[in-house]
Amino acid sequence: MWKVNPPVKDYYAVIFSSTKSDHLDGYEEMDELTMKLAYEQEGFLGYESSSNGPKGIFISYWQSMNDINVWRNNMTHIQAKSNARQWYKRYLSQICKVEHSHLFEAE
Repeated sequence: MWKVNPPVKDYYAVIFSSTKSDHLDGYEEMDELTMKLAYEQEGFLGYESSSNGPKGIFISYWQSMNDINVWRNNMTHIQAKSNARQWYKRYLSQICKVEHSHLFEAE
C-alpha cells in the first residue's frame, strides 16, 4: 500500500514482526487511527504487511530517520505503544536503511 511508487534507494523501513495475544480490546480501533495518522504524516511512503493467524509482519516505509523520529513522538502512536504488552505476546521492531529497491508488478 504505497502512497507513491517506492524510491529506488535511500529510504527507511521499520519492520515490526509480532505475535498477537488474546487480549485485543481496542486494538482494531487504534490500528485504524494510527494508520490514518501515519498516512497524513510527512515522510510516510507506505507499508506492506502479511499475517498468518496471530503472527504478522508489518513494514512501514519512511523517507528519512527524522520522519521516523517524528512518528515515534506522535502522541497517538505513543498511546498505541503503551498497550503493546497487552496486545502482543511477542514483538520485534527493527529500522533498516534501504539502499536499493526494485519493484515488479505483473499487469
